[in-house]
Parts: sequence; structure tokens; C-alpha cells
Amino acid sequence: MTNTTFYLLQILVSAFLAVLFLQSGIDKIVDRQGNLSWLSGHFAKSPLARIVPLMVTVITILEVAAGTLSAVGCAIIVFSHNSTVAFYGAVVSAIAILCLFLGQRMAKEYAGAAVLVPYFLLALVAIYVLGPH
Repeated sequence: MTNTTFYLLQILVSAFLAVLFLQSGIDKIVDRQGNLSWLSGHFAKSPLARIVPLMVTVITILEVAAGTLSAVGCAIIVFSHNSTVAFYGAVVSAIAILCLFLGQRMAKEYAGAAVLVPYFLLALVAIYVLGPH
């Protein structure tokens, strides 16, 4: 793989994670009540039913952190070819997806959990591409 190809891959994967997690995290901030309402129903029959507000807060923080680190990291890659910040964005992204996956499995929402698998795989690729070599 050429340096240019690798550089473009780093930019694109970090940009994708930035868009994914900033949109999702900001939506949870802007429409917190709507998200709490929907998730309370979603987790009503799971062991997590009592801690939905805490879960929404934690996942919001993780998503905003993942998106922000990825966005700032993407800009740093463009201007200085340093992928360290984007790497940490990818790591936080993978952690956020694991949390979402756990929640879906606990709610016995197996189709929803399955939808997260490609995102998790992308986060793993991002960790590999953005990590130290």
C-alpha cells in the first residue's frame, strides 16, 4: 500500500467515525427526553430498566468523546500526518459500540445487536490503521 493510500484511509476512517458519533451524541443531547422515553420502553423488560438515564448519560459522553477525538484527529492527520488523536477516537468508538452492543443483547434485541457488528469491525480496522506502526 502506498503512503498516499494509507494516508487517505486514515483520513476517511477517522472522518466516518467523527460523523457517526458526533451525530449520534449530539442527537442524544438535543433530544434527551425523546431518547430517554424510547430507551425506557426498549429496556423495560431487561435488567437494565432501572438505569436507563445513567446509560444514556454514559453513552452520550462516550459518543461525543469518540466523535470529537475522531474529528480533531482527522484534522490533525490532514495538517500534520499525525494519527495519535484519531487513534484514541477509534478506541473510544470501539468502547462505545461495545456498550451499545451489550445493551442490545441485554434487551434481547438481537437484530439491533447484529447491526452494530459492521460498525465494530470498522472501529477495529480504524484502530489498526491509525495505531502506531
